[in-house]
Amino acid sequence: MIRINNINTGLEVSEAELKALAAAKLGVAPKAIISLQVVKKAIDARNKSKLHLVMAVDVALENENKLKFADKDVLRITPEEKLTIPDCGKCSERPVVVGSGPAGMLAGLVLAEAGLRPIILERGRPVEERLQDVDLFWKTGHLKPESNVQFGEGGAGTFSDGKLMTGIKKDRYVRKVFEAFVAAGAPEDILYLAKPHIGTDKLAVMVPNIRRRIEALGGEYRFGHKLQGLKIKDGKLIGIEVGINGGAEKLELACSRLVLAIGHSARDTFEMLNAAGVAMEAKPFSVGVRIEHQQQMIDKAQYGSWAGHKALGAADYKLAVHLPNGRSVYTFCMCPGGEVVAAASEEGRVVTNGMSRYARNKPNANAALLVGVTPEDYESPHPLAGMYFQRKFEEAAFRLGGGDYKAPAQMVGDFLREKPSVKFGSVQPSYTPGVRPANLHKIMPEYMSESLKAALVEMDKKLRGFASFDAVLTGMETRSSSPIRIMRGADLMSVAVEGLYPCGEGAGYAGGITSAAADGVKTAMAICDTIK
Repeated sequence: MIRINNINTGLEVSEAELKALAAAKLGVAPKAIISLQVVKKAIDARNKSKLHLVMAVDVALENENKLKFADKDVLRITPEEKLTIPDCGKCSERPVVVGSGPAGMLAGLVLAEAGLRPIILERGRPVEERLQDVDLFWKTGHLKPESNVQFGEGGAGTFSDGKLMTGIKKDRYVRKVFEAFVAAGAPEDILYLAKPHIGTDKLAVMVPNIRRRIEALGGEYRFGHKLQGLKIKDGKLIGIEVGINGGAEKLELACSRLVLAIGHSARDTFEMLNAAGVAMEAKPFSVGVRIEHQQQMIDKAQYGSWAGHKALGAADYKLAVHLPNGRSVYTFCMCPGGEVVAAASEEGRVVTNGMSRYARNKPNANAALLVGVTPEDYESPHPLAGMYFQRKFEEAAFRLGGGDYKAPAQMVGDFLREKPSVKFGSVQPSYTPGVRPANLHKIMPEYMSESLKAALVEMDKKLRGFASFDAVLTGMETRSSSPIRIMRGADLMSVAVEGLYPCGEGAGYAGGITSAAADGVKTAMAICDTIK
């Protein structure tokens, strides 16, 4: 197989045109190419007057072993190794997976494909019902603590942009994730786009399809089932205690292999695990706000006169600055053509997040604007101190927003002058169930507000208009990642409890849909290794 990198094309290119460009790089006639597959597609917008696509393709050629290539962008490659799922069907014990977010889903899928018939426990509700509960909260402020943006089938990623970019190595585990997503209904272009995304609307279809695949392979989903305790003997897991439908009923399950994919917001579960002696530590994470602009402004800033071209879609951005005070401030989970959403999972607290549908066609763009914090910023050395640190900001945001799940919001111009906003301008906040104009400085420590002010000015130099007066800040964004790491060894097992497998973002080993799902795949394979 031959890989050809750095093929530059116009914003729209046909298969025949692409084949001709590939053939030119190879120095052969187009008819010599037997097959061609796009493996990467990205927009190069560095020169606003000459926007173009940069593509990489894999091709098969007639008599390719006899050909010699001088172009540095032409490489001979071996076909990518695929993940081989072992047959563990002779094992009578069924592993248990706690949580059905990206990590839990993919762990469950691999365990099911290995013939282990996993039991998946999910404290929340199926996607179909969860969508109704979340919509009710956004419209009325009526929060269901066990069925919301954080809890329920698909995890927090279901209500997001569905971005699949990742900083981890794109290996056979990531390939397994992408192929599973495509098989469940995700767009096929996620296999090659440089910045793939699914959108919350397609995620809501894809997630139950993965569930049905797991069930067809003998797995079992149990909704409304929350992990409430571990039974440990001589350092080994022997069973779990489960609360059903809000704890109205309880049951015990024998279990010696448990995948702990609880997500970053299962605070009551973190407290239970800490009390049970599961080794964990506080870790750094980030806290900040959501920043919102008109999408047209972002498109113009990124694409210049090409803004609005049908081949480009809504523009995104990724910004970061390192400040003289030692703090880092960066944008995260940027949602083009999206909306800011209420993401609380506990009563009396306000949490913001961002979401886009696949079309990314809403009028505003938004992103988290975050300040890095470390255990030194927390109020104690307790392993859960970062979690309590989060709650402090969420409670303050709830009060400043008026105590009814409206979020406090402020125009950037007012924030920079440290004056409360009284109204909004050209950028209308998209957060539901609504916002209240406020002064966000009232709920931030000085190091955070000063860092955000300095970062806004610096980021505006990189993306003109970023610090425009009418841009809107909505608080608070506290769930960017887990504030806790559950300690595990090289075998992916808890260092404290044999048979317990901390996994994914909640356990502190991932930072997004792709990395969490890939960690779920790795964890399931580690369990299979103990059975073979």
